[in-house]
Amino acid sequence: MDAEWVFLAVSLALLTAALAVLAGRSLLRFLRQHEPTQAMWAGGMSLAAAAMAIEAAVFVGYTSTVLLEGYVFASAALVGLLSIGCSHVIRVRWFVKTYAGFILAACAALAFLSFSTPLPSSMVSNGIISGDPPLSLLIVSSIVTGPATIVLLAASVVSLRRSHRWQTLMIIAGALVLGTGGSLYIASFPVFLYYAEFIGIVLLFAGVVSLPTPARLGAPDGRLSGAAS
Repeated sequence: MDAEWVFLAVSLALLTAALAVLAGRSLLRFLRQHEPTQAMWAGGMSLAAAAMAIEAAVFVGYTSTVLLEGYVFASAALVGLLSIGCSHVIRVRWFVKTYAGFILAACAALAFLSFSTPLPSSMVSNGIISGDPPLSLLIVSSIVTGPATIVLLAASVVSLRRSHRWQTLMIIAGALVLGTGGSLYIASFPVFLYYAEFIGIVLLFAGVVSLPTPARLGAPDGRLSGAAS
């Protein structure tokens, strides 16, 4: 057990804890404010925390088919849920509802395929989940991550034009970076996933923790809210 191995294992554990804190914070906001946006943020960051926890478990030597199946699902679905939360910035009610329905349906299909499609043993190499899932999972994952990335980009542009509130922009940027990392993992570029996860989590943590209360995304001042019109 060398120093580098210990450093990486501790880093994965700390990043998992940071994501769990963000998920818990969003869940508490949802319970207090009953805003759908916060539920999507809590769900997305919970999936991110679960994916990170699986990475940590696999890195220290514990792996199973169920864990890998859950990782494939969480890596793509997390950006879908986060993008639903960001879509309220656009303030077009029919689009927000239609987009949410589309992403949730795509995530349901991804969950079914993730837990029913045999995964190759080559997915894990030296404690690293290296990607290379079956083609069917690549296609369905892209159906989730592709539109989600576009919506995150659009939400960041709209937010910048309306409010210039740095907390909102950092949150959207963090979600976008995490989503890009998930897409790169699905495309079998795992090394970029680790960099993206670290940068994305830092941005998310800085943005979410510094948000004023009550937070309203999409409101005139750029704060977090579930309102869309």
